Amino acid sequence: MREKMTPVFIISVVVMLILVGLGIFWPDGLEELTTNIQAFISESFGWYYLIAVTFFVIVCLTFLITPLGKIKLGKQGEKPEFKRPTWIAMLFSAGMGIGLVFWGAAEPINHYAIMSPTASELGTDQAVKEAMYYTFFHWGIHAWAIYGIVALILAYFSFRHDRTGLISASLHPLFGKKSMEGTPGKIIDILAVIATVIGVATTLGFGAVQINGGLSYLFDIPSGFTLQLIIISIVTVLFMISAWTGLAKGIKILSNVNMILAILLFIFMIIAGPTLFILNMFTNSIGAYIQSLPAMSFRIAPLNEDTREWIDAWTIFYWAWWIAWSPFVGIFIARVSRGRSIREFVFTVLIVPSIIGFLWFSTFGGTSISLEHNGIATISELATEEALFGVFDNFPLGMVASIIAIILISTFFITSADSGTYVLGMMTTNGSHHPGRRIKLIWGALLSATALALLYTGGLQALENTMIVAALPFSVIMLLMVISFVKAIYKEGRGLGIGEIKKKPDKSK
Repeated sequence: MREKMTPVFIISVVVMLILVGLGIFWPDGLEELTTNIQAFISESFGWYYLIAVTFFVIVCLTFLITPLGKIKLGKQGEKPEFKRPTWIAMLFSAGMGIGLVFWGAAEPINHYAIMSPTASELGTDQAVKEAMYYTFFHWGIHAWAIYGIVALILAYFSFRHDRTGLISASLHPLFGKKSMEGTPGKIIDILAVIATVIGVATTLGFGAVQINGGLSYLFDIPSGFTLQLIIISIVTVLFMISAWTGLAKGIKILSNVNMILAILLFIFMIIAGPTLFILNMFTNSIGAYIQSLPAMSFRIAPLNEDTREWIDAWTIFYWAWWIAWSPFVGIFIARVSRGRSIREFVFTVLIVPSIIGFLWFSTFGGTSISLEHNGIATISELATEEALFGVFDNFPLGMVASIIAIILISTFFITSADSGTYVLGMMTTNGSHHPGRRIKLIWGALLSATALALLYTGGLQALENTMIVAALPFSVIMLLMVISFVKAIYKEGRGLGIGEIKKKPDKSK
């Protein structure tokens, strides 16, 4: 039986086909258009991104201390679906993706040697410190608060109030069920789908570029769009076979392979790299990160053009990336968190993946900085996608580590794309947990086509520009989701008598 194509599916597909068509037939014009829009958004709404994301952090942290944190993401008394170690491993898998592998060595060395976060002198001891704690800032609590708040809201309404997993369903308390099941709700779901497609496609683009960079660095294979086209085409066939056959077991195996390969690379770098420097940088950078967190959260540099340019290129880009990815990652995290209390959920989702990310960047970023700071190698002169392979090249078994890294990126590519087709299928079939194969295949093809169109249009810069543009409307939806959630949970809290101040008996009577 063929699954009915919903209006959300049809309109979303048409919008993405138009974007792909523009990328193919009007590449220069699309690049100029996205560049201009991105510049306008970064300049005019940079303050908004900073305030909005910090607001998400504050809301999440509030539920660590409020009595409402004891409410379950499920029915009262319901036990968690997964044991805690398994659950944490799943959170790790969600956070440990192509992005960490792509930027692990590249971002810290960029802040240290290419463009300073604070316009301080490059290549100095101070530059080393700033490079690490600003990287922590981009991949730490703020990033996971964006994912966490979407996941928390979806899990609360889905598992506690039996609503669909659609973004629009979380806005019932604010706009009413009738409105959210009508045209306004469909518009909201379409915006969520478009943001998700561009977010996942951008990540796939990064993966293709880094596989390209690794092959180019190791084997002198020419780097360019043609090779990226071949890479994406091969991976597309692999993940579409999985999507068609529904080999959940195969994807589970690939996910476990991802974790094993990532742990192997991590251990290799810890042992082969400057171990003491890595551990010291991790410890020092956590302290600097915590100390500087409030200032970094609101830093917009209105009087310093160079620093503002850095903020637009890095912080605003990252906040947009996480926002665009939040429906995808949020749905995944919500799915595996049933039965947890809100307090346990917030603490684990914000802290555990952040610490894992900090260890990863201290290891690979710390090693890349150490190599350059001590005059052993000049990693900063390599292309961004080649930085990791340049680091491995300075150690025994570097070729083996580089090949493992390419395999790791490829398996991340396949699992991310396959999961993306499922989530998009669910979002465009009224929240169905079993979207049809035809729907998933269409989304798989569109994900790859979008990544290719953006790469063809302007490479990495086009990916980043489009991400920032797509994230803006969904950030507004996220704010509305938070307001709706707070309204609903405080109402439930009053009904359950949670958080009420109990009056002391009047002993004078």
